[in-house]
Amino acid sequence: MEAAAAGGFDAGETIIHHIANNAEHPILHLPPVFGIDLSISKHVLMLWLVALVVFTLVTWIVRRRLARGPVPSGAGNALEAVVEYIRDSIVRPNVGERWVGTWAPLILTLFAFIFTANIIGLIPVFEVFTLLNHWVLHAGADSVFGRALHGGTTATANFNVTVGLALITFFAIIIAGTKAHGFINHCKNIVPRGMPWPIYLLLVPIEVLSMFVKPFTLTMRLAANMTGGHIGILAVLSLVFLFTEMMKNAMVGIGIGLAVSVPLAVAITGLELIVVLVQAYVFTLLSAVFIGMVIHVHH
Repeated sequence: MEAAAAGGFDAGETIIHHIANNAEHPILHLPPVFGIDLSISKHVLMLWLVALVVFTLVTWIVRRRLARGPVPSGAGNALEAVVEYIRDSIVRPNVGERWVGTWAPLILTLFAFIFTANIIGLIPVFEVFTLLNHWVLHAGADSVFGRALHGGTTATANFNVTVGLALITFFAIIIAGTKAHGFINHCKNIVPRGMPWPIYLLLVPIEVLSMFVKPFTLTMRLAANMTGGHIGILAVLSLVFLFTEMMKNAMVGIGIGLAVSVPLAVAITGLELIVVLVQAYVFTLLSAVFIGMVIHVHH
């Protein structure tokens, strides 16, 4: 903040500006409804973009396969391998053969959406559009297109998004338990049966609390991991501007960038390529485990 006040480069403010959901300067301002601000921020735009990519890509692959016959090839092979792996290695072992057809579509949808959101966050889409705007379009900074630029973002690095995804798992757990045992028995299954009644005074509050802890851990794990990598990349790239400002010499900053910042940023990006897949896998695996736990309560 002191650097910004002095007109210098503020690494902290720059990093926060790129990773935060800037509700004060939305892309498209809309009037609040019942006190809720429904303005379109960059994170909302990214959610729409991810949904459009998943829907278009999956629809195109499925229609292409149906047109060519029952034997898949190319992208159809890859999609079928992913679907079969998640169904047979994640969903079936946890929910059982009877319920695999019920819960596999939800788990597959969660994986496809989270993985696509994670991977799109690594692609410098908005940086490319910024260059396009600078050299060709010349849209003003206050225009809708201009406000959509200024760095990319990852939808799953926003805690509001991961809360929404975790709430889907939370309600899926309740629905799965209710479908398998009925609502009353599902509530009774929260704690083990046949124990001395004073124990329930301690167990019931703990188990009820654990119902809310599960989606909370899903929320924090996904958002924190997707935010951490971006902060690391921005921090090492900020060294270029910090050394330029300290040494009053642009060549020093460029040298630091070539020797330190760029190699480190490439290494962190390579690590993030693994993280985006692992985090999508962990979220879907835990969702399947939680759903399976309320179905097979005696295991």
